[in-house]
Amino acid sequence: MSIAEIEKTKSDLIHWIQELEDMNMLTMLEGIKDQEEKEDWDLLPEAHRRSIIRGVEQIEKGEGMSSEEFWLRLKNG
Repeated sequence: MSIAEIEKTKSDLIHWIQELEDMNMLTMLEGIKDQEEKEDWDLLPEAHRRSIIRGVEQIEKGEGMSSEEFWLRLKNG
């Protein structure tokens, strides 16, 4: 991924987060941010860890989607 693509992705995420009203999603994102800062998986709430594990399992089963597909679906509703 090029520097320009990385910056675009960051900008898109910032815009998306600013518009987000789903408290569950905001809480999950905050947990991920906190975990990144502390680098300690055990500090994440159990519900967030289960959610992340489910996401990883879905990707391993081929049920995931690319970030491009995610943004297209989000944009188109």
